[in-house]
Amino acid sequence: MYRAIVCSIVLLLLAASALAQSAVPDSTDCTQIKVQADRAEARLKDWPALGRYHEDNTKVSLPLKNEQRVVFMGDSITDGWDNPINGGFFPGKPYINRGISGQTTPQMLIRFRRDVIELKPKVVVILAGTNDIAGNTGPTTLEAIEDNLSSMAELARLQHIRVVFSSLLPVSDYEMRDGKPITQTIRRPPEQVKALNTWMKDYAAKNHLIYLEYYSAMIDEKGYLKDELSNDGLHPNASGYSVMNPLAEAAIASSLKHGR
Repeated sequence: MYRAIVCSIVLLLLAASALAQSAVPDSTDCTQIKVQADRAEARLKDWPALGRYHEDNTKVSLPLKNEQRVVFMGDSITDGWDNPINGGFFPGKPYINRGISGQTTPQMLIRFRRDVIELKPKVVVILAGTNDIAGNTGPTTLEAIEDNLSSMAELARLQHIRVVFSSLLPVSDYEMRDGKPITQTIRRPPEQVKALNTWMKDYAAKNHLIYLEYYSAMIDEKGYLKDELSNDGLHPNASGYSVMNPLAEAAIASSLKHGR
């Protein structure tokens, strides 16, 4: 089944290339198409990317007595926290990064047991939803995103794991790439980002969770992600993470003290 789907993708790509160029693709084109097809096949075989952290998870031991273990579940914004150029991921803290670039909430929900629950943290910090709004895994609704976030929270609480819901970051259209503007607000309309943040804040209050407010600390007077905090209008740079770090630490401390 997978091979049939991938072959169809290859044929479609070849047809599109032929129409665009009115010529038979050269060896470079074929190589690129094969790489794309291989990536598509790999994604179909492991859509939630359970394999990304499978080996790492086997190396995680049970928490030590009184260890305040925290797992961060998220997408590329969480994933990128590990990059040394961004300051590193909370050096010296018993925090585990389980972010995967490009992921949406349904993918995270599928891997939540393996990448969060089985690691037995005290707290899970969830930062998710921006890629759902962007349609990374197909069209969706705010209600569907909320359902997935609620399910993750419920699964965590059943295992006595405290939950921190992180607000989505604002986006901006300030940045340029190859002389062209990077327009982030088309795929991630600010009104949808704000609506999901409002829902998370209300849900957290009603269910005695902690709401981690990045949004208001990173937005400018125009309603965009502050120019100095990102290089592409979506992902935080080192300065952006320096704003997020203390906010995350404060939310974790509050969750350990007051959250459920």
